[in-house]
Amino acid sequence: MIAGAVRGYLRFRTSQGDRTQAVLAAVPTIAQWRLAALPEVPTGAEVEQLLRSFDQPFPSYRRAYAMTRCLVDLGLRSSEVVGLRLDDIDWRVGMVRLAKPKSRRTDVLPLPRETGRAISSYLVSERPQTTNRAVFVRHVAPYDQPIGPGVVQRAVREAYRRCGLPHSRVHVLRHSVASRLLSAGTPLKEIADVLRHRSLDTSAIYTKVDTARLTAVALPWPGSATV
Repeated sequence: MIAGAVRGYLRFRTSQGDRTQAVLAAVPTIAQWRLAALPEVPTGAEVEQLLRSFDQPFPSYRRAYAMTRCLVDLGLRSSEVVGLRLDDIDWRVGMVRLAKPKSRRTDVLPLPRETGRAISSYLVSERPQTTNRAVFVRHVAPYDQPIGPGVVQRAVREAYRRCGLPHSRVHVLRHSVASRLLSAGTPLKEIADVLRHRSLDTSAIYTKVDTARLTAVALPWPGSATV
């Protein structure tokens, strides 16, 4: 970032008539390796702790719990939770359809029992009467409208605070889904399908946090004692 800022400033000085070509050439290009960073992945214990934080009732807790289960169990994005409609859930078959209007593509995911139970509890016991077909709707004025992504993000962040978890990003719950599937031996192609990744490289980054399997294939460090 610093190198980019310096280059931008020097280009500006060039546009003002200063001779900065030699200095500009001396600013190094910083290597940015694709997918080099480790993903932030909550542990299984942290996910369970997060879900238990909804045990005590509070305003709209059924909606917050159902939305969080969609994130934890299905790996949905906040925008996908907001976009869920009543017609997208096939209760008899136990499937959820995720429509993408721009690409005219529909992804189908299995609906886990606990996720379906949380959604149905919200629909029966807490969801206001409305003609809107969105699953998750507003509980305060203006009524009869779906929620926005901020409602999902706020519900999860408040849950983090209630149980004292250090996380702040909602997206890390998708990471927990990938890590859990990988630990269960699920092939990367299936993980990519569940998370709707276009490239396997995006899913492959989660292999970096699978320490159990990495330890099994790791070579001895040069100069270390051989076990």
